Amino acid sequence: MIDTPIPLWAGIPASILLVMGGLLALTGSAGLLRFRTFQARIHAPTLGNTLGCGCVLGASILVFSALASRPVFHEVIITLLLIVSSPVTAMLLMRAATYRSRISQADAERDAR
Repeated sequence: MIDTPIPLWAGIPASILLVMGGLLALTGSAGLLRFRTFQARIHAPTLGNTLGCGCVLGASILVFSALASRPVFHEVIITLLLIVSSPVTAMLLMRAATYRSRISQADAERDAR
């Protein structure tokens, strides 16, 4: 295997994107500790982790394109799947939580009678 150094024009922006991605994921994950309700807890990690993964994938596109000396777009497919699946998953979890709270509230009202 040949050790090819990453060009400076690709290494610096990739490093910045990686740090931003890590900070966004950390910030999103901190929402799990800070917020109290499920609805609030699901919001922060969904946004933070999606944006964090997007930054990491952007850095990966940049570095591998520089090393291959041609545009590399394999990560674009991963990014598109992430952008599509993360909000859908969050929406389904929120609907399930809302349905579950309605059912438990209706059971509590029924038992109170």
